Amino acid sequence: MAEYQAPLRDMRFVLNEVFEADKLWASLAGTRDIIDPETAEAILEEASKITSSLIAPLSREGDEEGCSWNEAGVTTPKGYKEAYKTFIEGGWVGLSGNANYDGMGMPKMLGAQYEEMLYSSDIAFGLYACLTSGACLAIDAHATEELKQKYLPKMYSGEWAGAMDLTEPHSGTDLGMIRTKAVENGDGSYSITGTKIFITGGEQDLSENIIHLVLAKLPGAPAGSRGISLFLVPRNSVDANNVVGENNKVTCGSIEHKMGIKASATCVMNFDGAQGWLVGEPNKGLMAMFTMMNYERLSVGIQGFAAAERSYQNAVDYAKDRIQGRAATGAAQADKEADPIIVHPDVRRMLMTMKAYNEGSRAFSTYVASFLDTAKFSDNADEKKHAEAMVALLTPIAKAYMTDRALDSCVAGQQVFGGHGYIREWGQEQLVRDTRITQIYEGTNGIQSLDLMGRKIVSNSGKLYELFANEVAEFIEENRDNAALQSTISPLAAAMERLSDVTEYVIKATAEDANAVGAASVEYLELFGLTAYAYMWAKMAKVAVANVEGDTSGFYDTKVKTANFFFSRLLPKTVSLSESIRSGSVDMMALDQDAF
Repeated sequence: MAEYQAPLRDMRFVLNEVFEADKLWASLAGTRDIIDPETAEAILEEASKITSSLIAPLSREGDEEGCSWNEAGVTTPKGYKEAYKTFIEGGWVGLSGNANYDGMGMPKMLGAQYEEMLYSSDIAFGLYACLTSGACLAIDAHATEELKQKYLPKMYSGEWAGAMDLTEPHSGTDLGMIRTKAVENGDGSYSITGTKIFITGGEQDLSENIIHLVLAKLPGAPAGSRGISLFLVPRNSVDANNVVGENNKVTCGSIEHKMGIKASATCVMNFDGAQGWLVGEPNKGLMAMFTMMNYERLSVGIQGFAAAERSYQNAVDYAKDRIQGRAATGAAQADKEADPIIVHPDVRRMLMTMKAYNEGSRAFSTYVASFLDTAKFSDNADEKKHAEAMVALLTPIAKAYMTDRALDSCVAGQQVFGGHGYIREWGQEQLVRDTRITQIYEGTNGIQSLDLMGRKIVSNSGKLYELFANEVAEFIEENRDNAALQSTISPLAAAMERLSDVTEYVIKATAEDANAVGAASVEYLELFGLTAYAYMWAKMAKVAVANVEGDTSGFYDTKVKTANFFFSRLLPKTVSLSESIRSGSVDMMALDQDAF
């Protein structure tokens, strides 16, 4: 298994050259005084060092050993506690945290690059830190000042971790069915009772305390999702001086035995009259939790392609070293008994597909992060409104499309190894297993597709879609006469026309077909995602073609050639996706239940 190397040159390319993050940060009231190119570069360099040298070596053995559980709690794999201690000493958990509570206040565009490195090194380890960061977002956005002062500094430091407790044994996506109860204690706190399942990092031995954000229902609350409230529940009690005391009637009943991310504890959590505090308003907990969930959905998308990036690095290393057969054009290494398998077109197909999707994902996650930064840090009301709308539109694509393509890429990376890819010691099968969960948690990709098609497109008659379409149309118009970009602009324009036509088709179909949204949603998200990646590759190609001449490193030439592969070999799938969507729901729903 190749040693992980953070792709810093590619990160700098999308951050500094494609999206010009320094200009955006300089224009935003909340970032202009806290981040500059030198600081950003220092953070990237340090993140690369700590993820490559400290965390990446834990991944293989962590997967083999996994977490263990007994009545006393959860034990993480060997080396995790020591690595976590070193990790939090660098302040990484609070990288994007509110500076008023001892966070570093860094923008999400930079945080996205850091998260990629963290997840590439070891998804399981990264989950402990990033779930804490997400929990902090919800607390910072919705909790009282007293709760923020008490909990955020310790969570940003990593001394206390965070977890989000939503799912129950009988209630997955439909959270309106939850049964966990909250009863007022008469002193401003609440007594929380219930059981939650699939709680990532719900128990572990890394941090001094774990702060749970728990969805529960108050007595007499409205039925369904309108009656959900959010509560902050520490695993161990915390006194007025922030001294951690006895267990707060919060216990881990067991951990799941999983397909992947085995070093990340997935817990059954029991709350037996635990003391908690309301976060946000009564019966509006789901809205507050979505602050964290939307952060986690982009983070999950990054998890996926981060694993695919590591799979790609492994596959390239193997393909250059493994000799088998001869190149179709003649021996590439006549002095050896065979050529390296990277000479074969099918191996090239797999590697190029991985490369094109991984780099497209890196650009797209940075693009989404730019809107998150504007929504959070701008003091311009119109800018904030536009950015928030774009985040709403793009988040389901970031979560679902990035993870779908990531699993494809990890499987391709495994396939490059042939039989060795199926053997645990090489590490490729672990990445397939670890990535598989990203399509499931934080709302399955099918749910993300329904959210995009139903809530973000049909419910507002395509108004959110028009924001994206107008931006791409402007880009196309600006570059239509650039001869060096014709191999990208023309197919991008065709793909956008196709996407717009299909969008209009589905909106109209819903008037007569109740199943229209559900039947179209998965293919529509894939069509949208593929077209959005075409926009990303067009933006990257524009920068690359302008810098090819005189570039002795070959970096920009490689970008141009990868863009050409994307447009010629991958983007044509938009045609079949469009036809599939237009087939409607009739054949999909034709069979009686008993016929299955």
